[in-house]
Amino acid sequence: MECEMPLVNSNPEEMREIFESVKTIAILGLSPDESKASNMVAKYLQNAGYKIVPVYPKEDEILGEKVYRSLAEIPFKVDMVDIFRKPAAFDAIADTCIARGDIDVFWGQLGLVNNKAAQKAKDAGISVVQNYCAMVEHKAIF
Repeated sequence: MECEMPLVNSNPEEMREIFESVKTIAILGLSPDESKASNMVAKYLQNAGYKIVPVYPKEDEILGEKVYRSLAEIPFKVDMVDIFRKPAAFDAIADTCIARGDIDVFWGQLGLVNNKAAQKAKDAGISVVQNYCAMVEHKAIF
């Protein structure tokens, strides 16, 4: 497996602005398993005051929130997507973010990078963070 270095990325000051401006975060790949990173990060962000929107192929509710099967299915504004999916899925996710027109931040979790998708999102005016954990960065900033 080839590792990709993030060529498109936000800096710590931009991350602070992201956390201060977003209210609703769709967690793509939010597992109901409490031992999984996606669940721990989502729970942390929820406890930090963000509205969490689980996107997962199964379950009806995770962390007390209604689960959606896809980002496109969410019927209200989403400020940020926090992605726990393989980098190969980022292209389609970026396309959905652009098509929705209401997503401000495209965040790929630690170890996840797809520069082509990130550049596409950035070119559409969406802030991009790759290869950073939202929970770790939030804790470090606040």
